[in-house]
Amino acid sequence: MIPARYAATRFPGKLMQLLGNKTVIRHTYDATTATGLFDEVFVVTDSDIIYNEILAHGGKAVMSKREHESGTDRIAEAAKEMNAGIIVNVQGDTPFIKRAPLEKLLKQFDEPSVQVASLMQVLTKQSEIDDPNFVKVAVDKNMNSLFFSRSVIPYPRDKEAPVTYYEHIGVYAFRKKTLLDFTNWPITPLEAAEKVECLRYLENGIPLRMVIVDYMGVEIDTPEDLEKAGKLL
Repeated sequence: MIPARYAATRFPGKLMQLLGNKTVIRHTYDATTATGLFDEVFVVTDSDIIYNEILAHGGKAVMSKREHESGTDRIAEAAKEMNAGIIVNVQGDTPFIKRAPLEKLLKQFDEPSVQVASLMQVLTKQSEIDDPNFVKVAVDKNMNSLFFSRSVIPYPRDKEAPVTYYEHIGVYAFRKKTLLDFTNWPITPLEAAEKVECLRYLENGIPLRMVIVDYMGVEIDTPEDLEKAGKLL
């Protein structure tokens, strides 16, 4: 499922911007479908414009209510009536999504204890490590999430200690029950402070199994990102 809100805060209408000869949301939908990993792919949107864009080009879309707090809440509404074991949330602004990382993500559910899984990539530039727009994640030795933060985690008090910094990438997979549970829990204090929705799982005792992936391309959050994506395309 691809949650797609038209009124993005930092870049309104970004999913309908042209990237090459297709809109951003169509690139994401087509790339997700092309992986061949899923029984069905849906865009879940509050926007008639996005809904019609997907249907006009032969895709599948579901209209959702407008007032959802997060993309996870949005897809949970649509998933409620669907017969699905594992549901993957691919962000609408990730036009370069590929098969390999999604396949690694789904593989985690071979382990019955895994309820939620997500992706991360290594950060090497200090400017990105320091940037609060890059959500960092710390993991344990089994690759389960310990904490997510916009701050630098772990903090390098010992400058000599080797440490790897990971950026959380907002692609998730859930067992259906765990996804629906998320929407029944109130927003948690750490989630509210950081504005990082997956902290709601941690605060309710459910770690996310994290998967390291290579460079995932550009996410379209700003007009500058769209320009970068055009060059990458």
